[in-house]
Amino acid sequence: VIPPPVIHIESYSEDSISFSLKMTTNIKVSGYVVNVYWTFDTHRQEKRTLIIEGEKSIQKVANLTAHTPYEISAWAKTELGDSPLSFVHVVTSGTRPASPSLKAKAINQTAVECSWTGPRNVVYGIFYATSFLELYRSPHNTTTTSHNITVLVQRDEQYLFLV
Repeated sequence: VIPPPVIHIESYSEDSISFSLKMTTNIKVSGYVVNVYWTFDTHRQEKRTLIIEGEKSIQKVANLTAHTPYEISAWAKTELGDSPLSFVHVVTSGTRPASPSLKAKAINQTAVECSWTGPRNVVYGIFYATSFLELYRSPHNTTTTSHNITVLVQRDEQYLFLV
């Protein structure tokens, strides 16, 4: 039986998490697959996937948000097959930034100007869809470091926007 890998949180800060991965077995490990999950605005679960080569590993995931719960899951790729998943939860330190205040204004039938307030030097994600279900499951999205963006949409549709 292949055991799940051990995920150990080495350290965390406002914008990063460092963790180690190891196996408690003599089975040869060729690498790991790690998923980092978090929930955006209670509407959208985000995920970042890391493919890690080798047997032992210390990883650092950066560009995270302060005071946000993250779930890290991992499985090992071995000579006998994939291991079961293991999970660990951690909340980054610091104070979570205030939610931006979004304004969306139609420029014409196929373009919407989105602008918002918020801190500088961060990356903003803009999510939009024609229904709450689509906004949750598979929204259109883009990112920017600006405080405004023009989004192209389909004519004769109403859209919901999140930033």
